[in-house]
Amino acid sequence: MDSPDSLPSQNLAAQAVLTVSELTSQIKEVLEGCFPRVWVSGEISNFSRSSSGHCYLTLKDGDAQLRAVIWRTAAGRSRVELHDGLEVICQGYLDVYPARGSYQLVIQQIEPKGLGALERALRKLRERLAAEGLFDAARKRPLPRFPRRIALVTSPTGAAVRDFLEVLRRRWRGVDVLLVPVRVQGDGAAAEIARGIAIVNQLTTPVDVMVVGRGGGSLEDLWAFNEEAVVRAIVASRIPVVSAVGHEIDVTLADLAADVRALTPSEAAERVVPAEEELVATLRRQEQRLATCLRGRALSARTRLESIAARRVFRRPLERINLLARRIDELQSRLARSTGGRLERTRVLVEAKAAHLESLSPLAVLARGYSLTQRADDGRLVTSA
Repeated sequence: MDSPDSLPSQNLAAQAVLTVSELTSQIKEVLEGCFPRVWVSGEISNFSRSSSGHCYLTLKDGDAQLRAVIWRTAAGRSRVELHDGLEVICQGYLDVYPARGSYQLVIQQIEPKGLGALERALRKLRERLAAEGLFDAARKRPLPRFPRRIALVTSPTGAAVRDFLEVLRRRWRGVDVLLVPVRVQGDGAAAEIARGIAIVNQLTTPVDVMVVGRGGGSLEDLWAFNEEAVVRAIVASRIPVVSAVGHEIDVTLADLAADVRALTPSEAAERVVPAEEELVATLRRQEQRLATCLRGRALSARTRLESIAARRVFRRPLERINLLARRIDELQSRLARSTGGRLERTRVLVEAKAAHLESLSPLAVLARGYSLTQRADDGRLVTSA
């Protein structure tokens, strides 16, 4: 009886063993032979255009995805503005790429079918939330100039954390970073992000600014940041929020609701903290301007002081006093002369008046030798000879 260990060897000997290249080549022949021309409808995702002009994308529906490529020649003929979320009808053929062991659709003709279901839902939600005023610029708050504590709500395993911390370390070291780990895509990611934002607002240690985001991805990958729960959590936050969803083309609803939008987590780090080198350079310029201003004011004050000191009143401070004293002496002399003259004139006038009165006095008449003669009988004055 054969042992179990000998059975696989006998089976391998009876079968032709193919290499990976041989098997891939056979699959390529079968697949490309069976599907030389196909029409496929789906929604565009992960669209990118290389510098060579080739376009790479993924066609998807609710249950499956298909990689696709549009070579530069076919892309030049297309008049369709391709972007993620656009639902299209494509005509092409299947091709197997042996280096990766994958197949793709080589698109030769592409026509738009309309907006995808996700983009239609996104547009409706955006219109409804905008009508509530959640995206109004009037409610946007400025970021603090020098934050001391930053909360980062993102996936702890993504490149966003590394990029953010690297830029932060290079620009500004005087800040603490609190990482709030959440899922940033998949089922339940939106609820985790909203809960993370709420937790930051409930911390006893105050946080100056909050960054919410992730690295780039397709519309489906970024969909958590288009959920209503995330938008309302950002609007309800009492802490300024920076949205840093790493996708330059698509604008998520979180970007519209946040106080500041950054294209990537790296740019978010540049927005929330100043550059230490730039700040030092600014301080040095201000120091130079202040020193120049102070030197100018000191020189102006010195010139003014020298001008004042050169005036006559400061060179001969007693000259004015002496002039005034001399003036007083002159006035005093004039006053004395004027008073003496007036007294002399008054004395002469008084003497003249006195002489006149003296001449009219009856005593003066008597003094000259006159007499009064009265009648003996009646005592009357004798007035005629």
